[in-house]
Amino acid sequence: MAIKKKRRVAIRIDMTPMVDIAFLLLIFYMATTTFKPPEARAVDLPESHSQIELPDKDVINLTVTKYDSIYVDMVKLVTIEIDGQMVTTKGRSVVKTDKYGVASELNRARADNHRALVVMKADQDASFGTMQAIMKQMQENSLERFLIITDNEVETSSEAEES
Repeated sequence: MAIKKKRRVAIRIDMTPMVDIAFLLLIFYMATTTFKPPEARAVDLPESHSQIELPDKDVINLTVTKYDSIYVDMVKLVTIEIDGQMVTTKGRSVVKTDKYGVASELNRARADNHRALVVMKADQDASFGTMQAIMKQMQENSLERFLIITDNEVETSSEAEES
């Protein structure tokens, strides 16, 4: 008895809808991604082992450069005119200050948002005296809660072998 083999029907899968969805998702993610805002001044951060997650919003950045320049960077409500109408929106503001006026600038920045956390980014070559004066000004004005940002310390192979 001879057994007849069944003919297989060729299946054809149309890939067009999948490619369309992939490109739509790609465009969606590219359009909605928020990137890290540019810094007021670039600084070389000191290294440490601490790993604390920073909040994404309600942050006031206090930047100290190696030349002891101080910048207060914040997001605040601004009113602008668009097509004859006044519109209130959020905008970035960067203010240069000195070590004696830093507390007043921080208080002005916190007036809009009392929950805002002060984040200090100081260059590793910034002078100790400037940092001490800033912290003293902050303490005198009851701004005692802040974070100091550092880079993660990378273990070298010699340190790893010693451990």
